[in-house]
Amino acid sequence: MSYLPSNNLEEPPVIENNDPIDRLDDVLNEIIPENPNKPYDVIDVINTIADENEFFEIQRNYAKNIVIGFARFNGIPAGIVANQPNYLAGVLDINASVKAARFVRFCDAFNIPIVTLVDVPGFLPGSNQELGGIIIHGAKLLFAYGEATVPKVTITMRKSYGGAHDVMSCKQLRGDINYAWPTAEIAVMGAKGAVEVLEGKKISSIEDESERSKYIQEKESEYEEKFANPYQAAKYGFIDDEKTILTIKKISKRYSPWSSKIYNLTKGLNPSCIL
Repeated sequence: MSYLPSNNLEEPPVIENNDPIDRLDDVLNEIIPENPNKPYDVIDVINTIADENEFFEIQRNYAKNIVIGFARFNGIPAGIVANQPNYLAGVLDINASVKAARFVRFCDAFNIPIVTLVDVPGFLPGSNQELGGIIIHGAKLLFAYGEATVPKVTITMRKSYGGAHDVMSCKQLRGDINYAWPTAEIAVMGAKGAVEVLEGKKISSIEDESERSKYIQEKESEYEEKFANPYQAAKYGFIDDEKTILTIKKISKRYSPWSSKIYNLTKGLNPSCIL
């Protein structure tokens, strides 16, 4: 309860911070695997960047493919929404969408800034999800972020593909500050799927197995170089500025610019000032 204000008209309680905001942590240099298909525990990232390495997770045993909870940055409470690559590769399904949407709306109701850590390959496919209404429930998360008036800071750590990119507080969804790690891949889909769609006819016409494999590898490498990186997104303004594609050194400073920006944005976006 120490993260929450007494009521929805008050600001979140800011406490004294004894953890230096410019603390460096070398763990962050290796926390994202070089292999994009290798999982990692996003809670390790959250614990590393939060004040005193403290993160209060909520609903940890429900929809484990997304993590929600509270942490502090320079003494300022913030709600954390993060995809969990360690469980179902971090995909969004019905339960994860509802879980995250309810938490985003809760934070918005109590003036708590939202930090979103993105590593999502897409929505979970399958007839069960479609029959259960994945579009409707996925739209709840889209709507929750879109209507939230609290400060929203988004960091794309690795994958951010397709429709799942849209619902995870992207710049197009009124994200206030959008950063990306150097490992970020912001695209419609991954290289393998994209090549199958774009070059399917050409691939099927190549009879020699080795030549076919070589051609696929070349096209996948070409796609990754052109699109599977944060720079293309920055070019079109989906990342605030190319300079905000953070280096590992800046990441290791635990996002120190956030705290003042979050605090100032919180003041500027006080619900009583919004018509």
